[in-house]
Amino acid sequence: MPELIAWVLLVVIAAYACAGGTDYGAGFWDLVAGGAERGKRPRWLIDHAMAPVWEANNVWLIFVLVVMWTGFPTMFQAVFSAMWLPLALAAVGLVFRGAGFALRKPSRRLAQRRIYGAMFAISSLLTPFFLGAVLGGIASGRVAVGTTASADAWANETSVLAGLLAIAATAFLGAVFLCSDARRFGAHDLVDYFRLRALLAFAGVVVLALVALPVTHHDARYVWDGLTEGAGLLLIVLAAVCGLATVLLLVRRSYGGSRYTSVASVALAIGAWGFAQRPYVLPTSLTVTEAAGAPHTLRWLVIVTVIAIILVGPALVLLYRLDTMGELEELTDADTRAAGTPGDNL
Repeated sequence: MPELIAWVLLVVIAAYACAGGTDYGAGFWDLVAGGAERGKRPRWLIDHAMAPVWEANNVWLIFVLVVMWTGFPTMFQAVFSAMWLPLALAAVGLVFRGAGFALRKPSRRLAQRRIYGAMFAISSLLTPFFLGAVLGGIASGRVAVGTTASADAWANETSVLAGLLAIAATAFLGAVFLCSDARRFGAHDLVDYFRLRALLAFAGVVVLALVALPVTHHDARYVWDGLTEGAGLLLIVLAAVCGLATVLLLVRRSYGGSRYTSVASVALAIGAWGFAQRPYVLPTSLTVTEAAGAPHTLRWLVIVTVIAIILVGPALVLLYRLDTMGELEELTDADTRAAGTPGDNL
């Protein structure tokens, strides 16, 4: 049963990396869209593309915390004790990101929209970076039961590269999804705009992955060994194939299929990391069995998880389906032309 719960945790982490990561990626492109006039159209598209689903995507993060806290309390305590600072900064980023996104759209004054937009965009970089840094610290074996909080746990070379890879991967996902959204909303000039950015983001992922090879070999040897043999290697190869397939689909302007391949590439990479760590949740100090909670707690966690899948799963699938079909919120002609609102000049 501990193994089952561990795989559930890995699946939920992958789901958050893909769903929440797409939103973080949109925030990245919001940040680099340019000034008020130059970035007006991309930001309008980002607002309308994210609006129906951005809150629902955070459900996966709640699942991660609940499963980790309940199923593996020893791991939870060790990670949050050693990594409280980056996790706190990620949480602050989540709050400011949500507040910025929610308050920017109804704001009438340009100055206010700029402030809220900056909160949203900058937090969209900080949160995935710090979450990636935490995963890097865990993968490099710097977290164990009793480890005290220190900068070395998350400000090391593996953590920094993992944080940058998280930003690049989310930017890749966000741009791929925004290509489809631009086409769906009839903002045809933005299709090629985000297509180019998706290709650039993928190039960034490749460069960072190549840089990470020697770093992982030196600094996270156990995970390196798991990624270069067996199931870990297979999933990494499949992730690379899906990433290249996404590039090919973008080049051929097949934007619907590119969503699935881009999500698959990120999810498979997360899966490879999970396989590489087996049988540890904290390499090489804490195994899945050692970290697991009491047997009766795990049984109830399995029951609750099954109920959640039955009740919440179909609703989320329907939400995503309606969103991709454009049934939840449509852009008007005024929106796609980035029409001004009262107070723009104030």
